[in-house]
Amino acid sequence: MRIVLGVSGGVAAYKAVLLLRLLREQGHAVRVVPTAAALRFVGAPTWEALSGEPATDQVFEDVEYVPHVALGQGADLVVVAPATADLLARAATGRADDLLTSTLLTARCPVVMAPAMHTEMWEHPATVANVATLRARGVHLIEPATGRLTGADSGPGRLPEPAEIARFALGVARVPGSTAGGAGAPVAQDLAGRRVVVSAGGTREPIDPVRFIGNRSSGRQGVALAQAARERGAHVTLVAANLTVPVPPDVADEVVEVETTAELRDAVRGAAAGADVVVMAAAVADFRPASVPGAKIKKVAGSEPAPIALVENPDVLAELARHRLRDSQVVVGFAAETGDDAGSVLEHGRAKARRKGADLLAVNAVGSGIGFGTSMNDVTLLDGAGGVVAAASGTKREVADAMWDAVVKHALPSTGDVSTG
Repeated sequence: MRIVLGVSGGVAAYKAVLLLRLLREQGHAVRVVPTAAALRFVGAPTWEALSGEPATDQVFEDVEYVPHVALGQGADLVVVAPATADLLARAATGRADDLLTSTLLTARCPVVMAPAMHTEMWEHPATVANVATLRARGVHLIEPATGRLTGADSGPGRLPEPAEIARFALGVARVPGSTAGGAGAPVAQDLAGRRVVVSAGGTREPIDPVRFIGNRSSGRQGVALAQAARERGAHVTLVAANLTVPVPPDVADEVVEVETTAELRDAVRGAAAGADVVVMAAAVADFRPASVPGAKIKKVAGSEPAPIALVENPDVLAELARHRLRDSQVVVGFAAETGDDAGSVLEHGRAKARRKGADLLAVNAVGSGIGFGTSMNDVTLLDGAGGVVAAASGTKREVADAMWDAVVKHALPSTGDVSTG
């Protein structure tokens, strides 16, 4: 794969040297395109020695090659690490004032950015808006890590480790017929002819017209599962509940947007009637308010707020597993868990697997930089009796691929057994 590695001017530029080495070790051709500020942190000789290619920020070098256009046109993947607040702003506004931003404008391949900056800069409304703009255009941004920054302060804004960036970027670049993560093999078409339903995101239950009960699910894992299934040949319906990540145009054959658990239940059941596999990756609210007023609940000075009575939502996964809507239908669920005094994450997951009755249950711990709202995940796949079938960790795309491998191997009947009823 031909990769352009953009490096902008932050102290974390030294980590991009390690990222370059990882990508080269996996057999990829890498052209480093630094900004002028990046070259003050790491010089061109380092980039050129490790990449074997020239490294410059100038658009007037090798003019006959027209580098400001040719680099983007010829790339299979563009990775920018670190992406400073300034670089994000220039990319979001379509600036083309150096070789890197010009390359970003001409690239038609996947673009991955790994932001790195101080917490105040990352959380500033201008940066938040720029990130939203880039994501809406299809740019894949890795959430920055939380930890020690340049000085004595700590917080979100730290560049993720090079290995994490490499896993994420190479997972994003996986397309039919191309190499994925350096594996060098085409995407298997082992879901060809299958119909798949995937739910993603988190449901919201209204408290009043402006407030709701919700959760931190972004929908990344469900979107990754849908896209992976479609690339493996399936006809995919994505039921999207309040996603906070953009949906690529080729992620599914049909996208159904829902908000509440009741809406998700109806949408999934409707699509599941013709599906071979149903994957419930959405985080479904367990409870909803018993009643919802038609006007906003007002705060009254000096008085306690009225308690909100909750009622239990239907267990959509258990219903699907108990009442299969098609012969030989495979039902896969998720269990986001935290350990407590009553048991570990896996112990809670085993109990849930036996209770839900799904063919496979992906148990994942949430928190500590994995699970909800992050680019990484770590799951253990259990069968209906609570036995471990497989485990997967890495980017959510890598987890999605591993899960489909397990579905095909352990749960899905052979193609000749596909029901047409």
